Amino acid sequence: MAANDRREHCRTAMSAKVKVTHDSSGEFVFSTRDISDGGVFIVVDNEPFAPELGDKVKVQVQGLPVPAPVLDMIVVRKTNDGFGLQFDESVN
Repeated sequence: MAANDRREHCRTAMSAKVKVTHDSSGEFVFSTRDISDGGVFIVVDNEPFAPELGDKVKVQVQGLPVPAPVLDMIVVRKTNDGFGLQFDESVN
Protein backbone atom coordinates (compact mmCIF):
# COMPACT_ATOMS: atom_id res chain seq x y z
CA MET A 1 0.00 0.00 0.00
CA ALA A 2 1.05 3.57 -0.58
CA ALA A 3 2.28 5.53 2.40
CA ASN A 4 -0.78 7.80 2.32
CA ASP A 5 -3.26 4.89 2.07
CA ARG A 6 -4.72 4.49 5.55
CA ARG A 7 -7.05 1.57 4.79
CA GLU A 8 -6.98 -1.22 7.35
CA HIS A 9 -8.71 -3.83 5.20
CA CYS A 10 -7.96 -5.37 1.82
CA ARG A 11 -10.54 -4.42 -0.82
CA THR A 12 -12.15 -6.90 -3.18
CA ALA A 13 -13.77 -5.76 -6.45
CA MET A 14 -17.47 -6.54 -6.32
CA SER A 15 -20.38 -5.23 -8.33
CA ALA A 16 -23.74 -5.58 -6.61
CA LYS A 17 -26.87 -3.48 -6.39
CA VAL A 18 -27.49 -1.92 -2.97
CA LYS A 19 -30.33 0.22 -1.66
CA VAL A 20 -28.98 3.19 0.30
CA THR A 21 -31.29 5.20 2.56
CA HIS A 22 -30.27 8.62 3.90
CA ASP A 23 -32.51 10.58 6.28
CA SER A 24 -32.58 13.77 4.21
CA SER A 25 -31.67 12.62 0.69
CA GLY A 26 -34.04 9.65 0.54
CA GLU A 27 -33.67 6.18 -0.96
CA PHE A 28 -31.47 5.23 -3.92
CA VAL A 29 -30.16 2.09 -5.62
CA PHE A 30 -26.46 2.17 -6.49
CA SER A 31 -23.82 -0.29 -7.67
CA THR A 32 -20.86 -1.20 -5.51
CA ARG A 33 -17.30 -1.03 -6.81
CA ASP A 34 -15.56 -2.88 -4.00
CA ILE A 35 -16.07 -4.27 -0.53
CA SER A 36 -13.84 -5.03 2.45
CA ASP A 37 -14.19 -6.13 6.06
CA GLY A 38 -14.51 -2.44 6.94
CA GLY A 39 -17.00 -1.18 4.37
CA VAL A 40 -18.06 -0.71 0.78
CA PHE A 41 -17.64 1.82 -2.03
CA ILE A 42 -20.79 2.86 -3.90
CA VAL A 43 -20.76 4.39 -7.38
CA VAL A 44 -23.17 7.33 -7.47
CA ASP A 45 -22.60 8.88 -10.92
CA ASN A 46 -25.17 11.65 -11.56
CA GLU A 47 -27.71 10.84 -8.85
CA PRO A 48 -28.71 13.69 -6.49
CA PHE A 49 -27.15 11.90 -3.51
CA ALA A 50 -24.85 14.24 -1.58
CA PRO A 51 -24.39 13.22 2.06
CA GLU A 52 -21.82 14.87 4.30
CA LEU A 53 -18.85 12.97 5.67
CA GLY A 54 -19.95 11.40 8.95
CA ASP A 55 -23.60 11.01 7.89
CA LYS A 56 -25.26 7.71 8.72
CA VAL A 57 -27.00 5.66 6.04
CA LYS A 58 -28.76 2.31 5.87
CA VAL A 59 -27.60 -0.14 3.19
CA GLN A 60 -29.27 -3.33 1.92
CA VAL A 61 -28.03 -5.62 -0.87
CA GLN A 62 -30.69 -6.06 -3.56
CA GLY A 63 -31.49 -8.95 -5.90
CA LEU A 64 -30.99 -11.85 -3.51
CA PRO A 65 -33.52 -14.70 -3.24
CA VAL A 66 -34.35 -13.57 0.32
CA PRO A 67 -34.24 -10.05 1.80
CA ALA A 68 -30.72 -9.11 2.94
CA PRO A 69 -30.20 -7.50 6.35
CA VAL A 70 -30.25 -3.70 6.53
CA LEU A 71 -26.83 -2.49 7.68
CA ASP A 72 -25.97 0.79 9.40
CA MET A 73 -23.04 2.54 7.74
CA ILE A 74 -21.21 5.87 7.95
CA VAL A 75 -20.05 8.01 5.00
CA VAL A 76 -16.27 8.24 5.39
CA ARG A 77 -14.97 9.17 1.93
CA LYS A 78 -16.14 11.09 -1.13
CA THR A 79 -14.69 10.88 -4.64
CA ASN A 80 -15.77 12.20 -8.05
CA ASP A 81 -17.78 9.05 -8.74
CA GLY A 82 -19.04 7.88 -5.36
CA PHE A 83 -18.72 7.38 -1.64
CA GLY A 84 -16.85 5.13 0.74
CA LEU A 85 -19.10 3.73 3.47
CA GLN A 86 -17.84 2.16 6.69
CA PHE A 87 -19.76 -0.35 8.75
CA ASP A 88 -21.11 1.38 11.88
CA GLU A 89 -19.80 -0.79 14.69
CA SER A 90 -21.49 1.36 17.34
CA VAL A 91 -24.87 -0.15 16.34
CA ASN A 92 -25.72 -3.72 17.33
